[in-house]
Amino acid sequence: MTHGVRGLESPAQLASALAGEAEGELVARARRGDEAAVRELVRRFNPRLFRIARGLLDSDAAAEEAVQEAYMAAFTRLDTFRGTARFSTWLTRITINQARMQWRRRRPLEEYDTVDERDTDDTVVIFPGIGPDALEAGLGRREFRTLLEEALDELAPEFRLPFVMHEVEGMGVFAIARDLGINPATIKTRLFRARRKLRARLEAKMKGGFGEVFPFDGARCAGMAERVVERLVSAGRINPAGRR
Repeated sequence: MTHGVRGLESPAQLASALAGEAEGELVARARRGDEAAVRELVRRFNPRLFRIARGLLDSDAAAEEAVQEAYMAAFTRLDTFRGTARFSTWLTRITINQARMQWRRRRPLEEYDTVDERDTDDTVVIFPGIGPDALEAGLGRREFRTLLEEALDELAPEFRLPFVMHEVEGMGVFAIARDLGINPATIKTRLFRARRKLRARLEAKMKGGFGEVFPFDGARCAGMAERVVERLVSAGRINPAGRR
């Protein structure tokens, strides 16, 4: 492809060409102000970061705001990323911090981490896998997802966030404990209690399907990339695509 043709490509097309690029290379390009690399990183991590923020916050709008602020914090301070952990891990921790700050602003008289762990053991209930028989008779996929999301929203954030990280994002107990700064035994306890609290409402229907909870794709994903890029361009942190 010639340079002239490449200059006619849209920012989204330039970013899509990087879909197979390694995370480290994308970060290196983002450090140099490459808009396409920033767009691809946003696209790649949007679903996970949104779900994690939504695990703590009680609305989609609040979660989107936390994720957008996390991206801004990360991309305006890329010089502080030392590479001792994966970029995705670093970004996840920033998102958790942003979500916690939002949660505290919305509930200034409440503390996030004040759960009494004494009334249960450390056993984690093993959840069924996701499969084609995940939906019970008569429930469509969308209805089932809605039911799960409503049930999850009824959980206190102390239980909802570890549950989303474990069951939706597939993170291990020790990774969750590391990112939240909580003892692994406490994470196990909270996963157990989250499962127990959900069981009353979902026992007859829960056969899996957690992977579709709190989706963030399509136009919403693209919109997030546009907003982040616009703010970074305004801040002089990246070069608009095609203007090297």
